[in-house]
Amino acid sequence: MVGRRNPRPKGALEHEIVACLAATDAALTPAQVQAGLGRPLAYTTVLTTLTRLFDKEVLTRETRGRAFAYRLVGDRTEAEARLTAREMQKLLDAGSDRAGVLTQFVGSLDAASEEILRAALQRHADQGPDGPADRADGAR
Repeated sequence: MVGRRNPRPKGALEHEIVACLAATDAALTPAQVQAGLGRPLAYTTVLTTLTRLFDKEVLTRETRGRAFAYRLVGDRTEAEARLTAREMQKLLDAGSDRAGVLTQFVGSLDAASEEILRAALQRHADQGPDGPADRADGAR
């Protein structure tokens, strides 16, 4: 954009809004989020970003007067994980060599991250396509 001095990194405003909402247990309206960000942003910019975060299932919303009030689904860590996972999926979908990208990614992991990934894949396999599997012993 011409004339824009300090462009924000992609997704930075989403992360700022997540931090703002994580700082309170209350659901906030767009105007409250706008005020909580502590810098001048257009109301419509904040509203659009909140709507996108809702669409990404990072936020829930409830009617408050003529506006919606938003809150995080889970805590800040979960919200950040959802956003990061979504970005990773977009990057993976944009590539032409999915197997190659995943192979390179796994090869770049340290031992601790590899173990986390292995455990996550096992949990996913145990749950099946429709959620947690019922075990014969009644445990989940």
